[in-house]
Amino acid sequence: MKQKIWQKSASNNTQHTTIVEKFTVGNDLVFDNILAKFDVLGSLAHCEMLCSIKLLTKQEWVLIEKELKQILKEIENNNFKIEPGIEDIHSQVEHLLIERIGDIGKKIHSGRSRNDQVLTDLKLFFKSEIIEIISLIEILFKTLIQLSNKHKDELLPGYTHLQIAMPSSFGLWFGAYAESLVDDLEMLLAAYNVCNKNPLGSGAGYGSSFPLNRTLTTKLLGFKSLNVNSVYAQMTRGKSEKIVAMGLAGLAGTLSKFSYDMCLYLNQNFNFISFPDSLTTGSSIMPHKKNPDVFEIMRARCNKIQALPNELIILLNNLPSGYHRDCQLTKESLFPAFQSMKECLEMLNFMLQNIQIKKNSIKNSKYDYMFSVENVNQKVIDGMPFRDAYKNIGLDILNNTFEPNYNIKHTHEGSIGNLCNDLIEQDFLEIKAKFN
Repeated sequence: MKQKIWQKSASNNTQHTTIVEKFTVGNDLVFDNILAKFDVLGSLAHCEMLCSIKLLTKQEWVLIEKELKQILKEIENNNFKIEPGIEDIHSQVEHLLIERIGDIGKKIHSGRSRNDQVLTDLKLFFKSEIIEIISLIEILFKTLIQLSNKHKDELLPGYTHLQIAMPSSFGLWFGAYAESLVDDLEMLLAAYNVCNKNPLGSGAGYGSSFPLNRTLTTKLLGFKSLNVNSVYAQMTRGKSEKIVAMGLAGLAGTLSKFSYDMCLYLNQNFNFISFPDSLTTGSSIMPHKKNPDVFEIMRARCNKIQALPNELIILLNNLPSGYHRDCQLTKESLFPAFQSMKECLEMLNFMLQNIQIKKNSIKNSKYDYMFSVENVNQKVIDGMPFRDAYKNIGLDILNNTFEPNYNIKHTHEGSIGNLCNDLIEQDFLEIKAKFN
């Protein structure tokens, strides 16, 4: 077993060390491989800063930089792994440097702790993942806007309390989810901004007696600003994860609701939409079935993601300031959520490319009464007081003499006849531009 970077001498009881390590490390090495790229980027910035304050000579920095960039290339080419007996990604990178350039590699940890090192890795990783998700959201957003514009004149029954309510349209429905993504973008922007602050240099949470230039590492790593107070920088471990999880949960809520709509609208009793047989699944005994398994799995995945903030709150509840190993388990919850969310966004966009809209759904007689408000409004326009018009149409319904008025005239902003999708697109672009 390799000696840990924090060990001062070889352990006298290797068996005990192995048992403890197996329990405390858990699955963390799997997630450390995901962080490898960001750990090397953090080390590059840190070592350049060490050179600027004379803790590394220029010659040492040149050697370290060259080798770190070689390690980075190995990571990008999938030729990198954490070796057996190495404790974590930080130890692996340092081990490789020492192995390749000798004692100079032992100098890279000056002025930092694994605490601020993993914080830096995580924040760089979170920023990168959020940007990837934003790109996928933008693709889905454009698809929804396109479908909204294409089907703006196709009416669709609207429901409240799952009861037939008033006329809607496919344009209004698709546009609603496009605008929901705008607010989801706002939440992810807030999470991104929290992650866009540099914790490097806060050490174990109490700074360093070295004259570190934290402003330089902030610039080199592309952070917008610093987590200034070193104690608070450590307090952002766990807090950052919770805020990111809340951003993901907001987006997951939109996709979950849309998935439920899809399941309902595909149902034979609604029959508003359809998909090719190849995108639905059948039954082992019922040959007529077209099950919306994609949307049911999507709904379940997104509901799991919506549970994430609560899971992290419970995991991290009532911890005092300073670092605690409990925080390690946030990776097991959050890291898979990023991948699941990206897969859901890609799959939803794919399914929407193949959606088939059923026309004239509203002509079924069971939807006649949803036009009652239109009839009431027309009488008001003709001069009748609203309450009288309401009673008048109500009597028509009771007497079975009601005749629906299909001539829908909605003109206000955000209505069937005036979707204002250009305003929704403008909002989306304005928020997207705020991501650094």
